[in-house]
Amino acid sequence: MSLPRLRRATAALAALPLLALGAGQAVAAPAPAAPAPATRASTSQVAAIEDGIARTLAASLTDSAVRERLRSATAGAGAAELAPLAAAAPGQAGRGLATATERADHAVAAAKGLGDLGPLLRVQLADPSMRAALDAGAAPLVAVAAADDHARTLRAYDTAGRARALDTGSLPGQPVYLVDIDTGKTLAAGIALLQREFAARGLDATGLDAKGAQAPGAVQAAGGWWATKISGIEVADDEEPWFKGAAEMFSLVTGFGQDGKVRVDSVAMPYLQYDGTVYYPNQILVNWSNYKYNLADVVLMEDDGDTNYLALAQAVAAVLLTIADQGAYIPLVNAVLAALPSSWWTDDPDYVESWYTLARGSSGRLNGARGNGWMTVEPYFVQQF
Repeated sequence: MSLPRLRRATAALAALPLLALGAGQAVAAPAPAAPAPATRASTSQVAAIEDGIARTLAASLTDSAVRERLRSATAGAGAAELAPLAAAAPGQAGRGLATATERADHAVAAAKGLGDLGPLLRVQLADPSMRAALDAGAAPLVAVAAADDHARTLRAYDTAGRARALDTGSLPGQPVYLVDIDTGKTLAAGIALLQREFAARGLDATGLDAKGAQAPGAVQAAGGWWATKISGIEVADDEEPWFKGAAEMFSLVTGFGQDGKVRVDSVAMPYLQYDGTVYYPNQILVNWSNYKYNLADVVLMEDDGDTNYLALAQAVAAVLLTIADQGAYIPLVNAVLAALPSSWWTDDPDYVESWYTLARGSSGRLNGARGNGWMTVEPYFVQQF
């Protein structure tokens, strides 16, 4: 099975249309921001790590034991963790691959601003149709699942370590293994890091105090609290190429907390994987007891492997902490988008969609401001036991 990945139509920041705020108001797309921390791990840094492992893995396939373990490990659906696969392979080739993979796993985690997460690099056959040739003894190539949606060629390595350019417009006739990162694991760790960092900077992403109790500013309704629940969601796409890696989705919900300070809640959406598919998660998106005003904004983003969560939290906090409560709702989507560097607007579409002026009473289908997705929401009362 090919690695699923949402491919978004990318657009320059300046091309965002005016976004309606209601009552005849509109706000233009955010102006270019001052230089911000690098919220993406350096493209060359992460890509170099994966590329190095792809080349090492390709060279190790001259060893029959490594080649057979890889073939067996990727026989089922989904990707196989590379570290345990390499550790179980006997011989010098297996030991060399295991050592290189362990180092690379640590380097990837560090580049994403995360601590040690164990195995992160994965490998998978690019397409199920390649299985027959692989089982028949065809020599495979190894490539990195590309981050560029518009790449025309993909660099792959043969068992001699030679680089070959593959046409991304058609499925290769030779079996290809794709190396990528377990973004599901990094997303979970990244969301936890975002919550800690936002709370530490006064953006109170959790709504809880240091002891885990409800924060003093959070107002509860009698017997529970009101929420906005996502009953359906879809992100548009026009192609799912064979060479793409997996991506994981998350949202940043912004508004003013009960203390009058900007707050950010990060919400993981790991189920949102395929384009053109309507998902019915029944997921809580907003806890309105944490907000002062009856309006909040949502920015939908994806981690395609190179998001640096620590730097993202720092960049967003640096912008939002300059915004003061003026006694009325202020749209914060623009501030969040302004915190993102220009690389998030070209080729690698980590910014996916945004919704302005979500209210507690919002119900029905809400189209995103970017025209790249929609969600159906409804008010939902969460009762206490």
